Amino acid sequence: MENRECNCRYKETPRDEEFKASLQRRLNRAIGQLGGVKTMIDDNRYCGDVLLQLAAAEKAVHRVSELILENHLHTCVVEQVRSGNDDVVDEAMDLIRKFGGR
Repeated sequence: MENRECNCRYKETPRDEEFKASLQRRLNRAIGQLGGVKTMIDDNRYCGDVLLQLAAAEKAVHRVSELILENHLHTCVVEQVRSGNDDVVDEAMDLIRKFGGR
């Protein structure tokens, strides 16, 4: 499904509310960690401590990516393959290479 005004694509099957809430919590946690990193830098905190907080934020964001990728495979990719669009497999493989191989 596409929105012609912004050329955005939308999922055919909506994400369920529990999944969206879980993603939002995880993203809020990562945003909080990054805010903490900014404060640590402003406070001239020890580099190792800053790096540990950055690693925690990066891991949180990566986990969100993994969850969205998994959901994408189970919904969008399956739907497209069932409708005869096998090209979506190439797109999925590109996404796996970008987000799955970290």
